[in-house]
Amino acid sequence: MKTELPEIGKISPEVFEELIYPRLGAANTSILVPPQSGVDVGIVEIGGSAVALTTDPVFVVPEYGFERAAWFAIHILLSDLVTSGLPPTYLSIDLNLPMSITGRELEILWQVIHEECRRYGTSIVTGHTARYENCNYPMVGGATVVGVGSKDRYVTPALASEGDKIIITKGPAIEAVGLFAAMFPDRIRTALGPDMASHIEQIFYKMSVVEDARTAVSVGVRENGVTAMHDATECGIWGGCYELAQASGLGMILDRDAIVMEPGIRETCALFGIGDPFAAISEGTLILSCKSHAASKVVEALSGAGIRSSVAGELTGRSAGIRVVENGIERPLVHPKVDPFWNAFYRALNASAPSPG
Repeated sequence: MKTELPEIGKISPEVFEELIYPRLGAANTSILVPPQSGVDVGIVEIGGSAVALTTDPVFVVPEYGFERAAWFAIHILLSDLVTSGLPPTYLSIDLNLPMSITGRELEILWQVIHEECRRYGTSIVTGHTARYENCNYPMVGGATVVGVGSKDRYVTPALASEGDKIIITKGPAIEAVGLFAAMFPDRIRTALGPDMASHIEQIFYKMSVVEDARTAVSVGVRENGVTAMHDATECGIWGGCYELAQASGLGMILDRDAIVMEPGIRETCALFGIGDPFAAISEGTLILSCKSHAASKVVEALSGAGIRSSVAGELTGRSAGIRVVENGIERPLVHPKVDPFWNAFYRALNASAPSPG
């Protein structure tokens, strides 16, 4: 086996299938949803209940300001868990902090994490907090979120079926543009004007699917509504849709022109050299499948919560493949594998760095 890793970012579905999936430790019959590429959570049965688990880095960027950085850090963690359809019940968090963090900065970080957990009914049950040499931002630890609920309330791509509609919230490149706005506001304001810049700056707080998922499953799950959910993180909508289809064992047809898009997304991506916003990292964009009879109700519920969404496609038979229609032309949808955001982001950082001397 030849393992080829990406230059940066998550491993590809191929590496997952070749390297990770065949080596998962001991088998256990209590596992309801095992590790899968494109599935944000694992689910086990304990005491007759479904218990969902997800683990992610604690991602803190001081340049956002510690309040915004902490908000984003906890919402990254909670967002994956809620794609199970279950509530985020418990949090275990490890903070391996750099020596440069101050007491006041840690106080802000922890206060925001506490407040957001309290908002969503999440109890912090254990953890580890320390400063160490050679620990650096933004990856300052890791955390596991646990959700507990009835076995008939969780959702996963295995429950999706042919004919289910695909609904996408908020549109492409939400995270890419939210982070550009946080890091390079002057460049955006100069290039796109103050009115557009003001709107783009607000996209930062759209980088969460917690409300999206909670609202969607309030309509119903499985035969009554939502069958699967996926948070479109690295490789964006194209990667997320591809992963959901693969995990469900089905095909998919998407209409790119039917997908909602926030004002300023395309312009900001172009400004920073991202040619296709639909391939860019998009924490905050929820991709979900639901029964066709419930699709309009889900879109209506999301709208009532102030979340833009649209029916953008449907699941098909596997033999039909994964396809997208753009400007009336149908083509196969392939996984982008490498997210264009990272190189664009570091190019922009290098361009804004002061010249030596």
